[in-house]
Formats: sequence, C-alpha cells, structure tokens
Amino acid sequence: MNPQGAQNYLRTKVFTATPEQLQLMLYDGALRFGEQARVALEQKNFEQSYNMISRVQKIITEMHSSLKPAAAPELCQKMAALYNYIYRKLLEANLEHTIAPLDEALGILRYQRETWMMLLEQLGKTKAAAAATTLDMPAPDARMEASIRISA
Repeated sequence: MNPQGAQNYLRTKVFTATPEQLQLMLYDGALRFGEQARVALEQKNFEQSYNMISRVQKIITEMHSSLKPAAAPELCQKMAALYNYIYRKLLEANLEHTIAPLDEALGILRYQRETWMMLLEQLGKTKAAAAATTLDMPAPDARMEASIRISA
C-alpha cells in the first residue's frame, strides 16, 4: 500500500472508531513506538530513541488529558498518577539513554492494554446481552418444539 493510501486508511479507521477502540489504538501506538525506541537505545541511536520516546510521551499526555474526572473522580486520580509515573520513566529513559526505565514503562502499558482488552470483551458481552433482550423474537410454541427432532 502506498504511503498516501496507508494514511487515508488510518484516518478512516480513527474517524470511525468508538472511544473504546481509540483508547486501544493509543495503547497499541505507545507500545509500538516504545519498542522502536528500545531497539534504537540498544543500537545507541539516541536521536531515533528520542523521537520514538517523544511519540510515546505524546500519547501518554493525550491519554492523561482525556480522563473525565467528573465521571469517575477516584479512578481518574489513580489513572492520572499512573500516566504521570509512566511519563517520568520515559523521561528518565530519554535523559539517561537507559533501557530499564523504558522497559518498566512498557511493562505497565502492556498490562494496561491487556486490562483494557478484558474490559472491551466484557463490554461487548454486556452490549450483546442488552441487544438480545430488545429483539422481538417469538417464543417457542408446541408446533416448533414438535418439529425439532434429534437424529442419532
């Protein structure tokens, strides 16, 4: 796919995503850029590692700014503290050119992504159950049950 086509695809994907899917995309992007930064640090390519870590920091800043304290103040406070900690670890990795703080930040992000996936699965089940209860399905009657035969 050409670069312009890839850009158009990504734009469409972002504009049509649900808020839950957007959050997952942020986790995926942060992890992808973080892994690229890790490789760059291993190769002592500090300019590349700086650029990739900066991208992760921008994503963490976006996640932090998208918190809605009015909806869940205690949860948002905890998430803000976690995002601040991740950001500080990224800053440390960038300033000291060390992998350990980057690995710690990426470990937390992987855990958060996994947790988010479990939440999305549960949310999907809940939405499916709610949708199923609104379907106007006829109840089985004696004729339907008589027409169902189990063949051995």
